[in-house]
Amino acid sequence: MFIIPNYTVAVVFCLITMLCWGSWANTQKLAAGQWRFELFYWDYVIGIFLFSLLSALTLGSIGEGGRPFLTDIAQADKSNMFSAILGGVIFNASNILLAAAISISGMAVAFPVGVGLALVIGVIINYINAPVGNASILLGGVVMIVVAILLNAKAYRTNPDSSVSLSRKGLWLAIISGGLMGLFYKYVAQSMFPDFQIPQPGKLSPYSAVVFFSIGVLTSNFLFNTLLMWKPFIGEPLRYANYFRGGSRNHAMGILGGTIWCIGLLFSIIASDKAGPAISYGLGQGATVIAAIWGIYVWREFRHAPQTTHRLLNIMLLCYVAGLSLLIIARDA
Repeated sequence: MFIIPNYTVAVVFCLITMLCWGSWANTQKLAAGQWRFELFYWDYVIGIFLFSLLSALTLGSIGEGGRPFLTDIAQADKSNMFSAILGGVIFNASNILLAAAISISGMAVAFPVGVGLALVIGVIINYINAPVGNASILLGGVVMIVVAILLNAKAYRTNPDSSVSLSRKGLWLAIISGGLMGLFYKYVAQSMFPDFQIPQPGKLSPYSAVVFFSIGVLTSNFLFNTLLMWKPFIGEPLRYANYFRGGSRNHAMGILGGTIWCIGLLFSIIASDKAGPAISYGLGQGATVIAAIWGIYVWREFRHAPQTTHRLLNIMLLCYVAGLSLLIIARDA
């Protein structure tokens, strides 16, 4: 299977993860205007599942390092399969709430609050499980990111384009999403053998782990998204028939969004071999900066906000960049 050779390449892969995780939500916005996010989300999880299989059968089955995909799943312990699947279930619960928060509050709010909180929780938990990097510098990076989250929340309260009731709902959904999202990565990491060059009996390769993760996402969606269609946060209830009335653009945008997100996950997972899970996950969740830039400067979600709000948003972005920089240098400090 394909394995990253050194830390420098791992950082590059983490930055690509950041771009993917911060940009997939654009496909939700680019879907047809009346295409509800609950319907978009079915194609999104299908995209995740299909790309996980494609990558396992290609990158996960070539080269001399590690263990080929089909051989790997044939020897895997059920406990490790379940761990990766559980990670997918937890992620899906969090991500569907994030998608709801995006539809209510926009990318510039949902990502900094939800994903920022997930970054803080995930870095701490993954560092406890695999302490790679300088703890003090990692803590400094986390503190800067917390400051950025608080600045973003303050900026959102001054945005005249958001109603009070919806802003509260969107913020709370983002907070709950972040609390859950910070937990999923450790279950996927625990299912894999830590040194990708040296397979361990019963453990999964990173490519196999992503496949079982995607199975957890896909299967749990029949519960989570069905419930959300029946009892949506905003709008009228939906039926499965609504999904099949969507056009090719609607479905293509969802599959593309899931594919982009899964590329980010795969790159983050295979980078964790050289960077460590805490740094790999933390850098990937720098997606918040990318999403905020999309929301602020491209989708102009704060176009009617006062100048003081824009100053807060720019300071928020600087705090995020400073925090992510600290995460990068923590590995070799």
